[in-house]
Amino acid sequence: MALEEIKKARKIVVGMRQTSKMVENNSALAVYIARDAEEKVTSPVVRSCKEKGVQVYYLDTMAELGKACNIKVGAAMCAIIEK
Repeated sequence: MALEEIKKARKIVVGMRQTSKMVENNSALAVYIARDAEEKVTSPVVRSCKEKGVQVYYLDTMAELGKACNIKVGAAMCAIIEK
């Protein structure tokens, strides 16, 4: 289900920096995080999501998330900013 939401989204951002910016700017509708990403990278974004009330979804691997985001490398996280 989460993979389909990412693929259907009109606009997403990929990576820790862009995702963090979108959460802080109240632009993120949902955030997707790979379970195998380093916790020191993901925990600040998860904390911000909780503070801002943004729903967080988890996928098993960075490779799976990267593929869903239509990139050739793994991704630790992404955010949907326009459905």
